[in-house]
Amino acid sequence: MGKEIFERKKEQLLMLNWESHIPQLVAGFTTKNGGVSESDFTSFNLGLHVNDKDSAVVGNRRILSEILDFPTSNWACSDQVHDNKIVKVTKEHVGNGVFEYETSIKKTDGVYTKEPNILLTLCYADCVPLYFCAPKYKLIGMAHAGWKGTVKDIAGEMVRKWKEQEGVEPAEIHAAIGPSIGDCCYVVDDYVINFVNKVLNEKDTPPYSIISEGQYSLNLKELNRLLMMKAGIPAANIQVSSYCTSCDKELFFSHRRDKGKTGRMMSFIGRKED
Repeated sequence: MGKEIFERKKEQLLMLNWESHIPQLVAGFTTKNGGVSESDFTSFNLGLHVNDKDSAVVGNRRILSEILDFPTSNWACSDQVHDNKIVKVTKEHVGNGVFEYETSIKKTDGVYTKEPNILLTLCYADCVPLYFCAPKYKLIGMAHAGWKGTVKDIAGEMVRKWKEQEGVEPAEIHAAIGPSIGDCCYVVDDYVINFVNKVLNEKDTPPYSIISEGQYSLNLKELNRLLMMKAGIPAANIQVSSYCTSCDKELFFSHRRDKGKTGRMMSFIGRKED
């Protein structure tokens, strides 16, 4: 897979260096470390919806805000439902879902903006974080792609939305696929694979292998990469992280590994402007 694209910064952060694409861009993915949560959520849980103490999550979000030098009043957080709805975020959305989950942007798994000083955020515990930018337009975005969002082609939805709404050609888009569960740890059944097969064509190399009858190891990162290319993003413009959230228990929460009792990491992307 080549050189890892996320660089470790502090114990809490992995940073994606896209400043060569867009100056003053802040993009990355958190780890499970360096926070104030306890028990199953030890210690840098950033999810408000997982039965952790709200006060701990608020404390962790303030820690992240200070590290990134991005005030929480400029964040926008979503109510993620494993679908493919994408919302263009404006200043009207800032503050949504930051400290109260009920105020999150409703039923939204993809967000983008062209406005500066807005931090887009989404939460994860194995699903695939997708990052997008179109440098010429100063356009940035992210999507949350579990298997359901992936087979609903949330990656392609972002590309099509940018073309239709923002006039961006797919070849102008750069994308990164962040830390998530790998095919080394992600076993699914025929039910899931039937949906996967519907988004592939005959010439595609299936992004899964058969383990036994009705059991498959699925590479969700590769499936999202294929769908990005189908939508028109050049292969050379797509970077893929090698991190597996299930394998690396020192760095990441994992819903599957931890049998559902776990915290959430956060992906984030924003462009600062003085």
